[in-house]
Amino acid sequence: MKNIVKDWILLADNDLYSAEVLFKDEYPRTNVVAFLCQQTIEKYLKAFLIENDIPLVKTHDLNKLNIMVKEVKDLNIDEDKLDVINEIYTDSRYPGEVGLLPTGIPTDEQAEEFLEFAKEIKSLILKEINI
Repeated sequence: MKNIVKDWILLADNDLYSAEVLFKDEYPRTNVVAFLCQQTIEKYLKAFLIENDIPLVKTHDLNKLNIMVKEVKDLNIDEDKLDVINEIYTDSRYPGEVGLLPTGIPTDEQAEEFLEFAKEIKSLILKEINI
């Protein structure tokens, strides 16, 4: 495995760990948990692409990344879930915009679903890059 792939996985693991810690907090910040889950998935997908010698594209769009992944191998990623969590990313860091769904702050249940989905993506990717 390439060192850069290890770096992407480390960053993804850090985001996932942080999301889990925040979710378990007495006052879970579901918008931040959701944002970190989106970031986690993005980084795992990019690690897969780099491992497979696909040039890195500067995008945060999980759907675009998944299309690129599918050109290498279809990992059967749940595209409906991917669509929902893809809505989380924002280029803005202004109050009221970070980690929000079109309907607003994610519920605890949604945040938990995002966490589980991020873990699923991690498992799929790590099987493919033999870590």
